[in-house]
Amino acid sequence: MSHDIRTALTGISGILVTPYDAGGAVAPARLGPVIDRAIGAGVDILVANGNTGEFYALDEAEAAAMCAAIVDRVDGRVPVFAGIGRGIAEAGRAARHARAAGADALMIHQTPDPFVAPRGYEEYVRRVVDAGDGLPAMLYLRNDAMGPDAIARLTGIAGVAGVKWATPNPMTLARAIAASDPSVIWVGGLAEVWAPPLCAVGAQGFTSGLINVWPERSVAIRDALRTGDFGEANRLIAGMRTFEDIRAEEMGGANVTGVKAALALIGQDCGAVRPPGAWPLSEGQGARLRAFLEANGF
Repeated sequence: MSHDIRTALTGISGILVTPYDAGGAVAPARLGPVIDRAIGAGVDILVANGNTGEFYALDEAEAAAMCAAIVDRVDGRVPVFAGIGRGIAEAGRAARHARAAGADALMIHQTPDPFVAPRGYEEYVRRVVDAGDGLPAMLYLRNDAMGPDAIARLTGIAGVAGVKWATPNPMTLARAIAASDPSVIWVGGLAEVWAPPLCAVGAQGFTSGLINVWPERSVAIRDALRTGDFGEANRLIAGMRTFEDIRAEEMGGANVTGVKAALALIGQDCGAVRPPGAWPLSEGQGARLRAFLEANGF
């Protein structure tokens, strides 16, 4: 099925967890009910191998297996974005695999290399997009230190359809949008809590890990923002804030932990979290999470 990628980017990009079995091996079949519920609720895009999918804890073969399995389970119902990155050679191989597996687009993780020149990163993106041979790409920016002008140049690379903005700097985002190709879609990359301020300066969609557990709430927030009802969006966000607060703890190291712990509590166990993520939740975190789920009818 052919999808309008730019239109989809104006909605929710749901970042799927990577399930493991009791022995710690990837177990994509466990993700089936999570995928089906998210699609049924109206989530616009599903992303394999994002950070909520523990991208940096997976080896290349595991990431490829998860991409293929998610594409197969989704079966064309919504676009699937394949998270890729790390070294240029591996990213190129992953882009080619994603295309062969039937993914609809790429999500290119910003390299964590300590020596990144803005012009060098432009060349990195250009080569990775070329390796995808026609797949559109969303850039995942967690560091905006290169500045709005360099970011704008990235959006001019053929094939770049969107930017996932994952820094808490809305005014820098506004300047980057103003300097960039107007056809590029900007996506709030800090989940529901940051969606209102980022949308207020020009982002349209947002990313979500909550969709693994409570996709209906994510969709309700999306719909409120689309109508400009920031009051309702903020009310809905306040009702899920405990979940995001837990995920933000331990320097963000409880991010995936909170999602997987919640999935286990609602009967959709997707296994543990690999180091260096935290596992399991602390006693206090677990008590707060259980209270949150019970209060919301899980």
